[in-house]
Amino acid sequence: MTDAQKKPVNDDWYVNSWRDKPAKQLPTYPDQEKLKKVEEILSGLPPLVFAGEARKLKNKLADVAAGKAFVLQGGDCAESFAEFNAVKIRDTFRVLLQMAVVLTFAGGLPVVKMGRMAGQFAKPRSSDDETQGDITLPSYRGDIINKLEFTPEGRIPDPERMIRAYNQSASTLNLLRAFAQGGYADLHQVHRWNLDFVKDSPLSKRYEAMGKQIQDALSFMEACGINSQTVPAMRETDFYTCHEALLLPYEQALTRVDSTTDTWYDCSAHFLWVGARTHQGDGAQIEFVRGIKNPLGLKVGPHMTGDELINLIDTLNPDNEPGRLTLIARMGAGKVMDHLPALLRRVKEEGRVVAWVCDPMHGNVETSETGFKTRRFDNILSEVKEFFAAHKQEGTHPGGVHFELTGQDVTECVGGADDITAEDLSSRYHTHCDPRLNANQALELAFLIADELHTIKNG
Repeated sequence: MTDAQKKPVNDDWYVNSWRDKPAKQLPTYPDQEKLKKVEEILSGLPPLVFAGEARKLKNKLADVAAGKAFVLQGGDCAESFAEFNAVKIRDTFRVLLQMAVVLTFAGGLPVVKMGRMAGQFAKPRSSDDETQGDITLPSYRGDIINKLEFTPEGRIPDPERMIRAYNQSASTLNLLRAFAQGGYADLHQVHRWNLDFVKDSPLSKRYEAMGKQIQDALSFMEACGINSQTVPAMRETDFYTCHEALLLPYEQALTRVDSTTDTWYDCSAHFLWVGARTHQGDGAQIEFVRGIKNPLGLKVGPHMTGDELINLIDTLNPDNEPGRLTLIARMGAGKVMDHLPALLRRVKEEGRVVAWVCDPMHGNVETSETGFKTRRFDNILSEVKEFFAAHKQEGTHPGGVHFELTGQDVTECVGGADDITAEDLSSRYHTHCDPRLNANQALELAFLIADELHTIKNG
């Protein structure tokens, strides 16, 4: 460690103080010398994102906490090395843009766009081992750790995979920045894509009214001289990356001291969250993220108590800074009203400034009769609606949504206007981990969520 890395942020936090805490969901690397060498290599590589970008995102999330903006998070359950290509990145970016336009218009609020991209490689698992037939091997934990193939050699954690993940993330970010700033995000173009979706959707009549309203608004602005040539914001967008802070050796290696503020930022992504399996107050993941200055997320499940939540909030955001902490509720359809209102009420009564986002994916996984892990479109939508209802009841702001999705035409979640069935799942089931919404399902959800936002906007 360098002298700078030995310097504590406060009385007891160091960039490596997490190593003294109990750690869950971390692999056991058999070759510790190889791991140390990889960490040293990563520590010397350029940052993937910059502290100034993370601060800009924090300011936008402060607006979300104040009810002045809405968050859209989306992307892969787990990125893979095998499926890495420019088309896949472009198509996921495109569907997020399309969703954002619909949500912006319906809610009358700016949408903060974050992609589960350029770093979402590691995945927590419910068991350390996986059994197929009479063979038991270590579980697949994401391409950054081991291989999906069910072989003894493939399932051995290999630290060199972190370097490949870094290089893929750098290439992904290069494309995302080009798409966001190079004209691909032009508002008129994105709306034309949405009109194509509306035209081809089985529910076209339900969506065409909003499509026409957006078109009328764009035409009015054009007549007033507001277009992509005169206003850069019409052809460019801000786009941020996010992933779970899970594989801590990788996260520490990409953590840097910002030269302008002399504070620590994890430069692997703009936004990091701690998952429901690793949010123990005395655990390694909470210990690591509490000392970095990135905006943070915390998954909140149905078993979280009010006291536990307040303690975690105070650990992660002791100064109660707006934009610092986003709480990502993942309760499961039919469970939201049993658990979320009390938590909303407690946080509000205690005066904690947070943004609230709905993750309707992780509480709604099931196994289909055909043996595939899947999610039901209706359950996803139901949880979002319950999330909005809970906030209405408690007088708080429903700040956003968090989806696992892809721009590809996969068949992994059942339902939606295209009525994907359990029998259809095998035709294009490509995920390396959990099932994702396809492009049409994701955009359909955006139009349906728009109804909720429109209701809030108009009282």
